[in-house]
Amino acid sequence: MLRMPRNPSALSSTAPAASAPTSDAPPFRTIADLVREHALARPRQLALVQGDRSVTWAQLDAMANRVAASLQRDGLKPRRSIAICASNSLEYAAVFLGALRAGVAVAPLATQSSPAQLAAMLADTGAEHFFVDGSVPAFDTPVQRIYMDGSASPSLERWLAPAGTRPRKVDVQPDWAFNIIYSSGTTGSPKGIVQSHGMRWQHVARAENYGYGLSAVTMIATSLCSNTTLVCFFPTLAKGGCAVLAPPKFDAATWCALAEKVRATHAMLVPVQYRRIMAQPEFDGYDLSSFQMKFCTSAPFLADLKADILQRWPGGLVEFYGMTEGGGTCILEAHNFPDKLHTVGKPAEGHDIRVIDEDERELPFGEIGEVVGRSASMMTAYHNQPLKTREAEWYDAQGNRFIRTGDVGRFDEEGFLTLMDRRKDMVISGGFNIYPSDLEAVLRQHAGVADAAVVGVPSQEWGETPVAFVVRAPGAPAEEELRAWANGQLGKTQRLSAVRYVDELPRSEIGKVLKRQLRDAYQAA
Repeated sequence: MLRMPRNPSALSSTAPAASAPTSDAPPFRTIADLVREHALARPRQLALVQGDRSVTWAQLDAMANRVAASLQRDGLKPRRSIAICASNSLEYAAVFLGALRAGVAVAPLATQSSPAQLAAMLADTGAEHFFVDGSVPAFDTPVQRIYMDGSASPSLERWLAPAGTRPRKVDVQPDWAFNIIYSSGTTGSPKGIVQSHGMRWQHVARAENYGYGLSAVTMIATSLCSNTTLVCFFPTLAKGGCAVLAPPKFDAATWCALAEKVRATHAMLVPVQYRRIMAQPEFDGYDLSSFQMKFCTSAPFLADLKADILQRWPGGLVEFYGMTEGGGTCILEAHNFPDKLHTVGKPAEGHDIRVIDEDERELPFGEIGEVVGRSASMMTAYHNQPLKTREAEWYDAQGNRFIRTGDVGRFDEEGFLTLMDRRKDMVISGGFNIYPSDLEAVLRQHAGVADAAVVGVPSQEWGETPVAFVVRAPGAPAEEELRAWANGQLGKTQRLSAVRYVDELPRSEIGKVLKRQLRDAYQAA
């Protein structure tokens, strides 16, 4: 059976722990311990809701106990791992929490992954148990499957220790792996990003700034395999609120009706979800006055969409800019800075974010370069990939470790960061740097364009040349006509070589456009 490395240093940073900035966060606590405390203090209060199903804090704590005890019964020692691949469910949450209580790291895998990707990621995790539902395809693996939805044997209920079983106490340490989250693989094979309990605690500590508490009702509309989801899911539970799991297939009208029904106070949504919600003709008819704070991350969040949300949707709006790998986070409190909606905000407190050139030299304010960051919330490493880990790091003159974002941006004179594009998405045509986001913004100005993505493709004449993939809106012109219109708005070095209409843009589970798929499809054609 595949196992996690026995050497604890296999999941430790390539730099000393002291290289991360200190934090003013409260003393470290584990989320699993906080769940137990809520169960003792308010056993009958709802902790999780999914459709017509729900669990109280006492029930969630008891379920986590059974999961932890079952893992211990099966011989899983602290600092080993399990993997989960399934749609969001009450069982998913309980298994995640139970593993954490046993000191076992969780690798939540994306359900949209291919069987080959799942097999590779599962082998990389060293997981000894694989928790799934019936949607996960079959593939060869020696790892035991446990079916959380009871669709096959062994079912979760059959595998679990008897009701009332308690696990042995585990003294979880801040540097232990909390989870291994795999990157979306938009530019290559997914990499396992190891995040520690200490990193997750930083997110919980920061949550106090945004009104999470005993009365919070948080809408969960993205997959629990995503860091985007976990940065609001775990703070909600840690602070004693209630997490409402929306249906797995996102529908804007269904989501709004559910948010109105449960009197939601918080939500994390990705930009494409916000766009679909705000585009509903009936949006203004929903009573969303209970909202205190809404969050967004994971993909470019257009300024005009932010402005529309601020005008028509009660409560604050906060954009987080950062990476699953951690490093530095920028925060834009859009409701407080309506004149900075084109930016992703300022570095969070205790986060050090800088901009470097192609020779890895730090650049002054106003200069465009790659964004790098460091904080107490940094990944430990890419799992089993020391070379990839090193490639993701940058060190300043004092030897401090930063994480490279791969994003290109610049700071303005007030310290707000404006992003230009992903460095890997930047098109270099005839020696000129072309930022696809600039071209996409022009295309979206046309009434016949519902959505657009621009990628660079090989060109014998220019090295690379930009090609646009466009989702049509009513009244869209012919492809060549749209290309001519766009090129009339663009600079000479920016001009599109082709426009291709598509029914929809390929996206990851959290809404990121999979530009590699577009590029590969174009070249294959």
